[in-house]
This record gives sequence, C-alpha cells and structure tokens, in this order.
Amino acid sequence: MRCVKICWEFLGGQRKNNMKILMLSSTFPYPPTKGGTQVRTFNLLRHLNQKHHVTLVTQKDNEIPEETIVALRGWVTELKVFPREPVVEGGILNKIERFGKFWQQGTPPNVLHSYSVEIQKWIDKAVVAGKFEAITCEHSVNEIYVRPQWKRHLQTVVNIHSSVYRTCQNQLATATSENKLRDRLYLPLLLRYEKRFCQKFSQIVVTTEEDRQQILTFNSQSKVAVIPNGVDLVTFPYRNTDPGGRQLIFFGGMDYIANIDAACFFSREILPILQAKYPGTTLTVVGSNPTPKVLALAELPGIRVTGRVTSIAEYLHRATICVVPMRTGFGIKNKTLEAMAAGTPVVGSDRGLEGIEVDRDGVPLRALRANRVDEYVEAISRLFADAELRATLSHNARAMIEREYSWPNLAKRYEQVIIDR
Repeated sequence: MRCVKICWEFLGGQRKNNMKILMLSSTFPYPPTKGGTQVRTFNLLRHLNQKHHVTLVTQKDNEIPEETIVALRGWVTELKVFPREPVVEGGILNKIERFGKFWQQGTPPNVLHSYSVEIQKWIDKAVVAGKFEAITCEHSVNEIYVRPQWKRHLQTVVNIHSSVYRTCQNQLATATSENKLRDRLYLPLLLRYEKRFCQKFSQIVVTTEEDRQQILTFNSQSKVAVIPNGVDLVTFPYRNTDPGGRQLIFFGGMDYIANIDAACFFSREILPILQAKYPGTTLTVVGSNPTPKVLALAELPGIRVTGRVTSIAEYLHRATICVVPMRTGFGIKNKTLEAMAAGTPVVGSDRGLEGIEVDRDGVPLRALRANRVDEYVEAISRLFADAELRATLSHNARAMIEREYSWPNLAKRYEQVIIDR
C-alpha cells in the first residue's frame, strides 16, 4: 500500500508539473505592449509554458503580420490562430436587433462580435478527445466557448480583468457612459449575464479585492482568487534621477473610453488651475490610437499628445509626476504599476489606485490619492514643492513593485489556481 501511495503521489506530481492547458484569448496577445489584455495574457502564458504544455487559441485581423504570429509561436507549445470577422456596426435597426438578441439569449453584443463558430468546433472536438486537463479564458469575453458541463471533468478558469456589470454601473453613476440610454437598458442584463457565466467555472480569477467581493455577491460559494497585474521590470527600469520641474504625464490606450475621459477631465478641469499657479506646467498624453477628442487636447496650452511611442519608460523618466485621474474603469491599472516601477511619483484616483495598497495605515506611503479637482491641485502642488516627498514615493513604490508585482511570482499563483482541483 505504501508503494502504491508513493507511486500515486509521484504520478500526481508529474501530472501537475506537465499539465495540458488550453488558453483562450480572442485578443491576439503579442506584442505585449499594445494594451492591458495583451500584457496580462502574454506574461501569464509565457511563464506557464515553462512547466506545462500550453495551447493558445486566439484570433487575428489583417493588421497582424506573419512575423508577429511566428514570434508568438515561440512562446507556447502550440498556437492555433483563427481569423477575426470584421465588426459591422450598422444603423439603428441593427442596434435594436443586437439588444433583442442580448435580452433573449443573455450574451452581450461585444462577446458575440468576437465569437467564432470555427473556434467552437475546434475546442469541442479537442475536449471530447481529452486533449486538455484545464481550460483558461483570458478575459471574460472568452467564457462563451466553455460548456457548463465541462467543469465536471476539467479545471475551467475564467480570468476576469474587471466586472462588466460593475463597470457599467460605475459609468452610469459617474456620468462617463458613452450611451446612457443603452447602458441603462444593458445594466440588468449584464448582471444576469455575469451571474450566469460565473457558474460555469471551477475557479474565477480577478485582479482586485473589490472585484472579488462583486463576484461573491453573485455566488458566495464561488472560488475566487485575486491575482493582480504585474510589471516587466526590464521594460520599466527604475529611473536614475529625479528630473524635477513641472512635467506631468498620463498614458494608456487613447481609444479606451475610461482613458479618454481621464485625459479630458484632467486637461480641461485641473491643468489650467495648476498652470495659473505654476506657469510652465505641462502635460504629455502618451498612448496609441488617440481619438479626435484626445488629439484636440493638443490645441490647449502646455499639452502634447504623442500617440504610440517606442518606450513609455523613457517618457516616465522625464516626467515629474504621473497622474492617473480615472473616473471609471475597474480592475488594477497597468499604467499605475508601470509608473511606480519606473520610479515616477503617482497621483491617482480611487479608480486609478484600485487594488494597490498605497496609503493604508501601517504601510509606507507609495502614492498620493485624489478624486476631486481641489485634491489633485493640492497633491500635485505638494509634490512640485517637495523633492524629498517625491523621492519617498518613488522608492517605496518601486520596492513594492519588486516585491509583489513581478510576473514570474504572479504566474506561479495563477498556476496554483489552475492545478488546484
């Protein structure tokens, strides 16, 4: 019996150290510099693939060159790439039809947009053949491919980057919704949708404790783990010197509603007050795909809009302060972690600092918090005037990033979730 037990434990250990994992990502996760979804997905899969057999199923559009696909193939055991169908917006009748489908079928239009029948056939066939021991959905939009009955014999994990219901609710509450009427109609449907799909999974992963509490309101018995985003410390090295001055930076994907709102809010409501108090104060808005609304900010005094840059770290190193004035958008923010890694002092909102311990009693001060206009002006003024405070935030934040937000350590925690049946 002792021999049988030892052999069983050995085989079990071997299985856990060489699992066959299927990762689903409708977002093509390479290069890992184009957005938060790409960064999180790529860094988790590349570390998992060091110990496990990882098959990645993803989609591409015509803008992704063949050499990028070849490069991604080198980071996984097997790569299956399917074409993405172009999204056809249509007019009012099309929108009414999409809402009707959502109300009847329970799946949001953005999830249906990325859904591929060919991918579903491939996954169904692979599961029936017993090809995988675990399936992970990298972003909740991929949940559509997972059948509820699979969790009886597979480990099924959904990696929720942020609660869609909670995000919609917040956008309505903060008047940052792009379409208030649509979102009011969608809100109860999103609640129903998120409750339903969470039931399908063995394990749920979120990036912040706030999102964990939200998911537990759907089902208090769910297994929900908090695994935040991380930072590539090579891509975001710690800066050598404090540049001083009065240069502010805000960065992120500038076609994302939450970033657009933050950039416009800060540029139009806060920056003019700072410039009146501190002449020469500038703001650099860095990030890919700036919308016309963002590009128009460059017409205001002291604002530069760069578009996509080769190294965000270089811009962070030249900035006095990084502002993260998010008013909506849930989940942990890569931009906040990356600024902290680079050593740039951060002034951020509750949304911008979500999931990161920066000013709780008993922890070193790592950023300054602001939500109202006067709070931003006061916090930024303090940092402009106090080089020692800037150095304190810079040092404390970088130390926290090195200790708690390195991708190898976070990937180990993700691995444990996957193998923990």
